[in-house]
Amino acid sequence: MMHKSPEMERMSVVEGSYAVAHAVKTCRPDVISAYPITPQTHIVEYLSQFVADGELNSEYINVESEFSALSALVGASAAGARTYSATTSQGLALMNEVLFNASGMRLPIVMTIVNRSLSAPINIWNDHQDSISARDAGWIQLYVEDAQEAGDAIAQAYWVAENHDVLLPTMVCMDGFILSHTYEPVVLLEEEKTREFLPPYEPLHKLDPANPKAFGMFMGPEMYTEFRYMQELAMDAALPKIKEAAALFKKIYGRWRGDVVDEYHADADVLLIAMGSVVGTIKDVIDELREEGVSVGLLKVRAFRPFPKQEIREAIKRAKVVAVLDKDVSIGTREGALFSEIKAALYNTPTRVPVVGYILGLGGRDIPAARIRQIVADAERVMEEGIKQESTYIDVNEEAI
Repeated sequence: MMHKSPEMERMSVVEGSYAVAHAVKTCRPDVISAYPITPQTHIVEYLSQFVADGELNSEYINVESEFSALSALVGASAAGARTYSATTSQGLALMNEVLFNASGMRLPIVMTIVNRSLSAPINIWNDHQDSISARDAGWIQLYVEDAQEAGDAIAQAYWVAENHDVLLPTMVCMDGFILSHTYEPVVLLEEEKTREFLPPYEPLHKLDPANPKAFGMFMGPEMYTEFRYMQELAMDAALPKIKEAAALFKKIYGRWRGDVVDEYHADADVLLIAMGSVVGTIKDVIDELREEGVSVGLLKVRAFRPFPKQEIREAIKRAKVVAVLDKDVSIGTREGALFSEIKAALYNTPTRVPVVGYILGLGGRDIPAARIRQIVADAERVMEEGIKQESTYIDVNEEAI
């Protein structure tokens, strides 16, 4: 008979969306705004039910669009409220203008991005094109591997975003359907531990008639650069805070999914780098390949913004070849964003390991274990023969073109 660990005893089999909604509930947001869009819908439905049942004392605002959803939170956060929303794909794209408002006003809004492809053509399945397209909006971006991490990252996101050295909005990015709609064993965040981990939000600045202030006002060329630079400094400050949040979370909850990166046999010759749910498949393949004598490991990137250059450089310098897997593409470069950024992080450093990129999983295209094996085999050839093709689309059906 299998002995269950204390953590296994506390596990519930829940939908990924429920794990997120439950985590949000324990974080006690004052204001939630919602405009449902597939595959984000279940998260805001669960939250609506919590509020209706009296389990969550939040102001729940139904709005007419995603633009309004984030605009409502900008106002609420500026007034000193802890705020939350969730969106995906075209909904995130519709928020684009307000994304910049929220970060420029230094409002610690937390939002779950249930990653989905962008149209056209219309496609509701998962890739990372939506949040990657918002990478320069000044939001912290954390990418999660499974439903457990999706819930845990919500509390960590508030902890980091609301820190007075940071004060930046934060996206927790989870793969649509793969994580949002599947059921997994999850240890749900406990109310008592979350109260110990996450103190009540104490805004440094807020709208207050007794102490009038202005947010997001007009700024001419004489000071605009300084505001952008201060956002950069806040991102710099976020990097150690993400690490602190992960360490404190482990101390209180006993769980660890990495801080800005997470390593899995990262001392290997062939180092794969990826973000999101494909990490689980990669780990399984790595376990199989290592039993077959293949020296292969993984670097999971949790924080895409701020981008952890130094941590990535440190991990990569031990490898003989690096293969980066992207579920997005920057059209016109034939490269995924993570691949481009990793190459840039190595430029002007002594590390000269060959780096190759693979674009896969677009629009929900399945990523079976055989494709990961194919990438590892290709990377091994690069190690012996050098780079023949720097970036490759995986699984392109040439007959359909």
